[in-house]
Amino acid sequence: MDTTEEAVEELNKIPWFRELKTEHIRKIASFSTIRRVKAGEIIFREGDTHESVYIVLEGRVGLEMFVPHRGKVRFYTAEPWEIFGWSSVTPNVHLRTAGATAVLDGAVLRVDAQKLSEACDEDCELGYLVMRRLARVVAGRLLVTRLQLLDMFANPETKNV
Repeated sequence: MDTTEEAVEELNKIPWFRELKTEHIRKIASFSTIRRVKAGEIIFREGDTHESVYIVLEGRVGLEMFVPHRGKVRFYTAEPWEIFGWSSVTPNVHLRTAGATAVLDGAVLRVDAQKLSEACDEDCELGYLVMRRLARVVAGRLLVTRLQLLDMFANPETKNV
């Protein structure tokens, strides 16, 4: 099976893509590759330039950022069929705002962000469906972040004086 057909097969399994037409799936698959990852493998680092958006196919991927005086802090773990690195298809974000590391052995689908953006610009229907789904992902991540902040501020660490 060639890489495009393998990508089509994987994309068809993902609920996120169920509303897309076959031609849209094939288009996205044409600029996607499957990457096997090992636990602990860095997929990208905070501060790297944006080139790809990813979807977890198997395993888990931890998203982390550097916090002064604490080091790397994992703030989210992406599960199978979840998208990460999505800011690479948004305007005006040129560097990764977080890093991604495989938590378990698995596989991710790497989608060329520039080509995805171009495909969305060329085909309004595809662009609408992709951006609508990305908006849902962003809204979900904002909710998770908000809950984490509420938890952090509701239970501040006490310091011995």
